[in-house]
Amino acid sequence: MATARGRAAAGAGRAAVAAGSMSSLAEPPASRAPSRSPARSLALSPAPGLSRCGGERRRNASDADADLGAAQDTQLRSVDLNHVIKLLEDSDSKDLEKEQLKTLKKVVKHFENGLPLKDLAQVIEILNLCAEKMNEQEAFTEPLCELIKLCGLPFQKKKLSDEVSYSMAVSKSIAQLGYLMRVPSSQVRIQICKCVVSFYNTELPRKLLSGYQPTSANYKIQMAELGGLAETLILSLALVENQLTEKLWVLKALQHLSSSGVNCRLMMKAQAASRLCLYLNGVDPSGQLVFRSSEILWNLLENTSKEEVVNQLSSLECVHALKEVFVDLLMHGFRHYDRQLRNDLLVIATLLAENPAAPMIESGFAKLLIVLATFTEVKIPNPLVKDLKLTYSYEDFELKKLLFNVIGVLSKDPCAIELLSENNVMPALLYYVKPNQKPGFHDWSAAQYEELQLHAIAILASVAPLLVDKYLSCQANTLLLVFLEWCIGQDPFFGHGNSFHGTGGRGNKLAQMRYSLRVLRSVVSLYDDAVNLNLCDQGAISQLLDVLKYAAHKSKEKEDAILLEIQADILFLLSALCENDLHRKELFSYEGVDILIPFIQMDPKKLYSGLGHNFLLFSALDCLWSCVIGCYVAEDYFLEKQGIFLLLDLLALKQKNLCNIILGILVEFCDNPKTTSHISTWRGEKDETAANLLIQLWRQEELELGVKRDRYGRIVDMKRPIAGSFQKQQEVIPMPANCPSFAIMEISENIRAKLYSLLCKLGFENLPGLSAKDFVTLAIIRRYIDFKVGEVWRELCAELKEEFRPVASDEEALKVISEISEDTGRMIAALQTEVLESQHHQEIQEEEKTYTKIQATHKQREMVNKSWENFLTRTSNYEALKKAKRLQEKSIEASRSKLKTQNGAVHSTDIKGLGTTIGSGRLVTVESTPPQLIGRPLAVTDLALRKPSVCEGALKKIKRVKTLDSVKKDSVPVE
Repeated sequence: MATARGRAAAGAGRAAVAAGSMSSLAEPPASRAPSRSPARSLALSPAPGLSRCGGERRRNASDADADLGAAQDTQLRSVDLNHVIKLLEDSDSKDLEKEQLKTLKKVVKHFENGLPLKDLAQVIEILNLCAEKMNEQEAFTEPLCELIKLCGLPFQKKKLSDEVSYSMAVSKSIAQLGYLMRVPSSQVRIQICKCVVSFYNTELPRKLLSGYQPTSANYKIQMAELGGLAETLILSLALVENQLTEKLWVLKALQHLSSSGVNCRLMMKAQAASRLCLYLNGVDPSGQLVFRSSEILWNLLENTSKEEVVNQLSSLECVHALKEVFVDLLMHGFRHYDRQLRNDLLVIATLLAENPAAPMIESGFAKLLIVLATFTEVKIPNPLVKDLKLTYSYEDFELKKLLFNVIGVLSKDPCAIELLSENNVMPALLYYVKPNQKPGFHDWSAAQYEELQLHAIAILASVAPLLVDKYLSCQANTLLLVFLEWCIGQDPFFGHGNSFHGTGGRGNKLAQMRYSLRVLRSVVSLYDDAVNLNLCDQGAISQLLDVLKYAAHKSKEKEDAILLEIQADILFLLSALCENDLHRKELFSYEGVDILIPFIQMDPKKLYSGLGHNFLLFSALDCLWSCVIGCYVAEDYFLEKQGIFLLLDLLALKQKNLCNIILGILVEFCDNPKTTSHISTWRGEKDETAANLLIQLWRQEELELGVKRDRYGRIVDMKRPIAGSFQKQQEVIPMPANCPSFAIMEISENIRAKLYSLLCKLGFENLPGLSAKDFVTLAIIRRYIDFKVGEVWRELCAELKEEFRPVASDEEALKVISEISEDTGRMIAALQTEVLESQHHQEIQEEEKTYTKIQATHKQREMVNKSWENFLTRTSNYEALKKAKRLQEKSIEASRSKLKTQNGAVHSTDIKGLGTTIGSGRLVTVESTPPQLIGRPLAVTDLALRKPSVCEGALKKIKRVKTLDSVKKDSVPVE
């Protein structure tokens, strides 16, 4: 609204025009004051009998002023308002009339610096009495106007609390000012309006009453709102309908009052919008009537319900009046101010066009606006615009955009489609679908032409689906594809990006690309075979893939919402074009899959960025479903690129909005026999398998649905084992056979059916990576169809019992069917219990094995310790060594064969002179005390073996010694 009006720049100019014109309105001249007689001079004249040349000359001037001031104070304090009211209520006579007028002048003089709040009610009563006398005595006009003028001065208060204490009395008094508009006097009515306007003037009077202070600046405005003055002035417009000057003053007062939301609501109660609109086309050479009326209408739109204002303006008379004023300003307005006012009225007309009840078409206003929007592009002679020529000023530029906007609004009205078709809207909008080769095309600047171009293409996206025949006859697909090719070209074009539609298009062609794709999206989404075939015959699939690669490359450089929207729109276009057409899917296959893979590999953190990655990912998945599934070439290539693994990675995120579409894609992919092996091979975090992931999703879904399960995941409700909490709350309502019941509708509202289908494809046997809890859930999944059939039979039985009473045989059959479903639930519950018990038994066995292993380890350690103790005993105790030797010999003897060999040599097993206590061998391991027995390791010694020298005395008697470098550190050679 603010853009269309352009009020910020023009407000000062229009206010100046308004002030100048209003100041030219001649105020009625003040009536001549009656001559004062010495007797009725209110003691303001010199006393009679004084000579001008005597004591008068000798009197000091300051003494005269002091005496005069004292006399005035005395007289002013003597004003009794009750006496004045009583005097005005007396019967009329010529002498009494003079006294009344004199008294009124005295009151005016008394309150010339402002009315005290305590006296306001009495002053208003005096005003009403004067108004009654004016019907027969015009002499009361001037006092009445003077008293009204006093009401325009700031009220006077003694205490700070007076504003609140007298609020009701003041609001009623100000309301009485509005009621005085009934007085048939132009002078009085204008003075009332001036008084209201003065409420918004914060200037203080020159002199303040002693002991008083003025009320706050907004006090009168608040009291006017409380008293409903605005509503009264709206109703008074009917009294001044034929008096232009008075009407303009009333409108000026209403213009000030309409700055408040409270006043605007009061004005709407009096049908202000329709009343003001009907006055728009009145005769007014100054132009004030249209200006002030439109300003008040704008304030009503801004401060009250827009719908209510539009409804009041939607009568045929109001639309006609608005049309006439608009045409007059369009054809004859030449000033800057006239063009701005014309544009303001066009915005109001646009708001009316949004209301289907407004007679825009019946009044001919809609056709006029359509013709104005298109006549400069199509150059078709039309009598409505025969003598019209738009300039290239800023106001006419705004007019052009507003007219484009009107077309967009009218495109939402089915009754206006014929008008759009007849008045060449399609070719006019397509006129802008071409490369902008010249800066400053025609007489528009480069920035202005770009803004018009983008606006026209944006409106084309709304109009094209309504005029498909015109769209095809104008070869719009060809123009758009050529335009898109220019958008990704290397031409040195730099967009200005100044307008709303040019967002993100500064220094590039992204704005043009964005809105061109929107047009294609709007027509392709119709799924019209003629449109889609026309696009594909021109190579749209290949070109869209090129544009998608271009946008994806740009997105890597700098990612923003505009680029993401462009990519999502292209993916949608490819989905719509390739769906259910094998040949187009083959055209998409290799190149398209290569482009799709990076979208599916998107970083999950980006889904929460708010730029549109979420929407882009959904578009990519939709494109995968429509363009790849069903074409074995594309499917196999997707599998080669490990696409199934990427889908399962996304599924492992367990995002509710992604699971449904990914599961649907996987189920469809399973028709390809190669898919199941890919699913079975996949491993997630912590070696998670696909079957385990699917079962986890099932449990998560049942938790959200409120399905009853115990803490082990077993069935609790045997009658309705898979029903959620919401499903159980639904009452059975008999429905026609063609309407699905709640049990059937529930299948499409969650992912359990897809999980069941996918597990059916994988098979329920030999699934790897499952725990006992998974097997418990798997038992339910396996019987999902049986449980769902039981739910349907349960609903069927309930519906039958609602309307019929089954015969005995039918009732018995229904009972048996119900029992089958319950028996299935009990059987699965028993199987689940068996699985859990088996798991528990297995866990106990594994625990026993673990304890057995621990015991064996401890026993072995004890044996080692005992062997070591025996070794120490043999080493330190000679008797123990002899005993061990005897036992050793005894064991050797016992191990010998009892049969004696004849003539065989018997060899002794003893080695003479042996001083060791262990078995003999070529290598002897020297064992030291274990560290755990002494609490620390032994100190490092020089006993480690090294390569011996030939000069060492200990080895001089040894004739032959074999020294090995690889001998262990704690081993010594033994001959």
